[in-house]
Amino acid sequence: MSARVDSWIWSVRLTKTRSTASDACRGGHVRVNGVRVKPAHAIRVGDEVRLRGEGRERIVVVSRVITKRVGAPVAAECYSDKSPPPPPHAEVVAVAVRDRGAGRPSKRERRSIEKLFGRPERGDRRARLD
Repeated sequence: MSARVDSWIWSVRLTKTRSTASDACRGGHVRVNGVRVKPAHAIRVGDEVRLRGEGRERIVVVSRVITKRVGAPVAAECYSDKSPPPPPHAEVVAVAVRDRGAGRPSKRERRSIEKLFGRPERGDRRARLD
């Protein structure tokens, strides 16, 4: 049995919509057995599918071909995941927090915000003319 690769990727919940899966295929983000494929490429049991998206690469081996979208537990049985672990989230950058409705920052607050982000100071007109 075989199915379209875009339909299978959507059915096993690797993408949220079938059109997203088709766009990924057209954009060259889907490879089957190392070859870029079009959305209508036939997929079979044993094929290795590589899907790049959302900041990582998913590598799965097809163990069951389906064409209808199914629940997550059933979808997980249709492939074996060989993907590397997702990259760790970057440390949260300190962001200046203001109370909602507090209005615009004062000159002092603006300078501290710019210092926090490492931006050059605006002020001194003479420095710009030199």
